[in-house]
Amino acid sequence: MDFLRPATWEEALAAKAEHPDAVPLAGGTDVMVEINFDHRRPAYLMDLTRIGDLAAWETGADSVRLGAGVPYTRIMENLRTELPGLALAAHTVASPQIRNRGGVGGNLGTASPAGDAHPALLAAGAEVEAESVRGVRRIPIDAFYTGVKRNALAPDELIRAVHVKKATGPQQFSKVGTRNAMVIAVCAFGLALHPDSRTVRTGIGSAAPTPIRAHTAEEFLGAALDEGRLWEGGQDLPPSLAAEFARLCAGACNPIDDVRGTARYRRHAVGVMARRTLTWVWDSYRGERRTTKGAA
Repeated sequence: MDFLRPATWEEALAAKAEHPDAVPLAGGTDVMVEINFDHRRPAYLMDLTRIGDLAAWETGADSVRLGAGVPYTRIMENLRTELPGLALAAHTVASPQIRNRGGVGGNLGTASPAGDAHPALLAAGAEVEAESVRGVRRIPIDAFYTGVKRNALAPDELIRAVHVKKATGPQQFSKVGTRNAMVIAVCAFGLALHPDSRTVRTGIGSAAPTPIRAHTAEEFLGAALDEGRLWEGGQDLPPSLAAEFARLCAGACNPIDDVRGTARYRRHAVGVMARRTLTWVWDSYRGERRTTKGAA
């Protein structure tokens, strides 16, 4: 195994073009586990830790450009307001040591359906900034996951950053696991309200071959909020509406039985998380509406 250590982003792109099978290494929290257990033996490892741009972020008017190597700890500490769903997901990632090393770029590169960042990125509507010596492109998060641990990157591309829309409404994240730390999700659920566009987005992890959205549930809830004029008033949600949303979210799943849980349990758990997170985000939204009306 050869070790590549580019000092600049341009050197990294050139090395990836010359060695398309080179495996990028930043936090190393996934890659090194696979190598240590001899599940993977790449011909080339490419260390990206010398490239400072990957550990930086920029906050624009409407979105945050998050470098692929920004550690989860920094997201929790600095971007809780702009990216609340992702910050909540970051809290559930392994241990403090892992959160200090791992980042969203590694989660995306691995593309495991159990990655904690995926539901939050799907719910927020992110885009992946991929680059090669041929140029830069932005891949919508919905098109990024192509199969079990497979993504839309070309062999010569590297993930440079993730563009995540700043929250315009409440966001939530929930995860089922055997304990709080050092655990792979049995299933996970992300939910974001987007009042500016009057839409709802979801993200589901560990309940299908890839991270997915519950499109039918999103459309149902968005239409119900519009028809009931609930966006304007922020009234209580009818229990039947929350129950149907939960049922549709569970129905979007295509899980498997494995050592962490059965397919039946995963569907049930996703439904429970969908109902609970909807309650949480709507309570938060109602509070914001009351505060706005009071100020007016």
